[in-house]
Amino acid sequence: MQTVVIPPPRAGFEQIPRSWDNKHNKVIARVDPGVFYISSHDEYIFTRLGSCVAACIWDPLLGIGGLNHFLLPEKELHEDWHQLTSYSCRYGNLAMEQLINGILISGGQRQRLKAKIFGGAQMTKTSVLNVGQSNIEFVKEYLKIEGIDTVSDDLGGPWPRKVLFHPNSGKVLLKRMSPARIGQMMTEEKAYLNNIVKKPEDNQIELF
Repeated sequence: MQTVVIPPPRAGFEQIPRSWDNKHNKVIARVDPGVFYISSHDEYIFTRLGSCVAACIWDPLLGIGGLNHFLLPEKELHEDWHQLTSYSCRYGNLAMEQLINGILISGGQRQRLKAKIFGGAQMTKTSVLNVGQSNIEFVKEYLKIEGIDTVSDDLGGPWPRKVLFHPNSGKVLLKRMSPARIGQMMTEEKAYLNNIVKKPEDNQIELF
């Protein structure tokens, strides 16, 4: 049996879980909420999305790209809208800036960058704020302001999603999961949000 040698990730991404996947015959790197990953390898970047949004951004000429995974906090977790705005800017802007700047530092050119965006499901009808829609509006406006062309998207609806992004080509494999998975995704997102608000402020498409 031939041993598969997995090439090391780019510096700074050593903590990202990466493993060989026999189904796709490629290495798959897993991105969890609040994390991003950039690669020029022939591999897939994987994430699961509920209300969260993932932006897949790449330079088609250089063959380098990355994916982030972020979630804007809901109003009910905060005392007022000012605090909500503070967290939204802090985590939404940071998630996009880290990904874009990382690609540019690696040699990508801003005028060549392309984007595909996914997620933003409406997880519950009883939420004070449709956080999925807020995530969608945020990422669309951010990319518009930055002048980055969004070539495709799959946003909203009641479905959690699985996304596999190929950073060399920009190809995305997308799977809409059963709405029955919403409960599990809500639990995971709630834990992520609770972790966000406990941190001190001064801590710095193809179906398959």
